[in-house]
Amino acid sequence: MSRSAHPAGPRHADVLPEGHHGPPPADLNELDPRVWPRTARRGPDGALTIGGVDVRALVEEFGTPAYFLDEEDFRARCRAWRDAFGPDADVFYAGKAFLCRAVVRWLTEEGLNLDVCSGGELATALAGGMPADRIALHGNNKSAAEIERAVEAGVGRIVLDSLQEIERVAATARRLGRRQRVQLRVTVGVEAHTHEFIATAHEDQKFGLALAGGQAADGVRRVLAQDSLELAGVHSHIGSQIFDTAGFEVAAHRVVGLLKAIRDEHGLELPEIDLGGGLGIAYTPADDPREPHEIARALRDIVTRECDAAGLARPRLSVEPGRAVVGPTAVTVYEVGTTKELPGLRTYVSVDGGMSDNIRTALYDAEYSVALASRTSEAPPMLTRVVGKHCESGDIVVRDAHLPADTAVGDLLAVPATGAYCRSMASNYNHVARPPVVAVRDGRARVLLRRETEEDLLRLDVG
Repeated sequence: MSRSAHPAGPRHADVLPEGHHGPPPADLNELDPRVWPRTARRGPDGALTIGGVDVRALVEEFGTPAYFLDEEDFRARCRAWRDAFGPDADVFYAGKAFLCRAVVRWLTEEGLNLDVCSGGELATALAGGMPADRIALHGNNKSAAEIERAVEAGVGRIVLDSLQEIERVAATARRLGRRQRVQLRVTVGVEAHTHEFIATAHEDQKFGLALAGGQAADGVRRVLAQDSLELAGVHSHIGSQIFDTAGFEVAAHRVVGLLKAIRDEHGLELPEIDLGGGLGIAYTPADDPREPHEIARALRDIVTRECDAAGLARPRLSVEPGRAVVGPTAVTVYEVGTTKELPGLRTYVSVDGGMSDNIRTALYDAEYSVALASRTSEAPPMLTRVVGKHCESGDIVVRDAHLPADTAVGDLLAVPATGAYCRSMASNYNHVARPPVVAVRDGRARVLLRRETEEDLLRLDVG
């Protein structure tokens, strides 16, 4: 579906051609394990349970909409990534996917490092107890205050994103009497198979220094000329929601080519290479992501092969999964407020949240699954569009979904795979308060981020 140039944005409310949505699933009550958190089950009476807690009890205590995060699933995915890459590599959780102090504690306990890209994320990382030397600071326009806070705290690496930033970080480190460990982010001319707005390694975009035209090589010279900087390695990130490693193979070839050029010009073999993140997850049963051990083996083989061909020792490998860790671990639960049948087309099912708690459908044309959560149903499937309560025609949660034909006002719907970016990108559009994030584990639930209130909204209004 093409994106429109109309000022109101993409034509998300258009009715798609018949057949675009595909057939309904064989069983509307089934919870596909590729999409749902690992502890998601149907209870004896058909209601969804997560972490051993009935979703109806969760809603009674915490309300709707709400994000419910499977803590054991999160921790298990951390361990899977850590074990897959082993002690000779580093796994940095990408905090932009979702971050709070409890998550920082879980990461620390499970042996992952943390990648942050703003002063707020850095403050959360430090407040949550992540050791500073296990933190990396990203960002294409880090403020002077953010750089100073990072250097002062002793973060393990700052990823330099521009020629100007080299000078800024060097000057700050010199003034504070530090020698700051840095990596140089390069754009390698690889555009992963992803949405235009989340593809990040082609030259025409805001991140990094391009290999083409010698910009990255110039950046290396400038870093090496600064006594207050230690160049630890090179960083590359080629996009998001990627399902194969072909793009990483091309990226690694070009990054290793830069490492060889650095050795030939400066007599220096850099000890680190970071291939970023962007590995995809299953939002629908049609998605087929790779397991961490498969990804680790493939990336390690790619880097080893490229380094052997270039006559280089293999540097320490780093990766930055964010979505791949937290994305599948959470579901958003809504209550149905209205249903509106359009005969011959579809039924619109309106819920009590929408684009303020999940902007991704409107922003990226993202696809999601949805299920009736408060009960099971033997009713036949009906084609629906699950929409939110906001004053926007593009306020869509799930564009094309099959729900039981008896879905009614008061039913609970659950949208899986909402752990990444939904709460992080949430807004107060229409002055709607943001939902809570509630962790569930072993039959118990606890709030990680409380629900915003109208008092919270008015507290910022000083007029």
